[in-house]
Amino acid sequence: MAPPIDSPGNASVSSPSQYLTFVLGEEMFAVGTLNVREIIEYGPITSVPLLPPSIRGVINLRGAAVPVLDLGVRFRGERTVQTPRTCVVIIEVQANAQRKPVGIIVDAVSEVLEIADQDIEPSLNFGTDVRADFLLGIGKLESGFVLLLDIGRVLSLEQVDALVNLESSLPSIA
Repeated sequence: MAPPIDSPGNASVSSPSQYLTFVLGEEMFAVGTLNVREIIEYGPITSVPLLPPSIRGVINLRGAAVPVLDLGVRFRGERTVQTPRTCVVIIEVQANAQRKPVGIIVDAVSEVLEIADQDIEPSLNFGTDVRADFLLGIGKLESGFVLLLDIGRVLSLEQVDALVNLESSLPSIA
């Protein structure tokens, strides 16, 4: 009889997880699809004073003000340059016992991939611009590697608080 899928130490029988992959600079990243709400075309972002530099402002998403994070600033200290493939991935993050939408600016969305647990190595600090604690691990693909982001850690507690305060201070956009 086969061991249960969720039993400890049985990574070889676990089902693959799905990840949305995207490009930022020269690196490929991924976030779990369970965190992704939608992908939208890059459009106008309204600046909001006194936010951390990596939070570019807010967008109007069906009448709601959604904060937008620039991963280029967060990881490399450089604003993401808009191109025809630049888009905003709307993800949900945990904030004060609620799931809140946050947009992240990426250079281009690639595809959804399934990556099995046995194909994920622990994260290391190996010369990438991304801190190791921002990563869940490194996914091994036939074509190379993908950095699996821990989106909850990418947003610091200070930034999550700023996003929650921002959302509560802005009226709904009609």
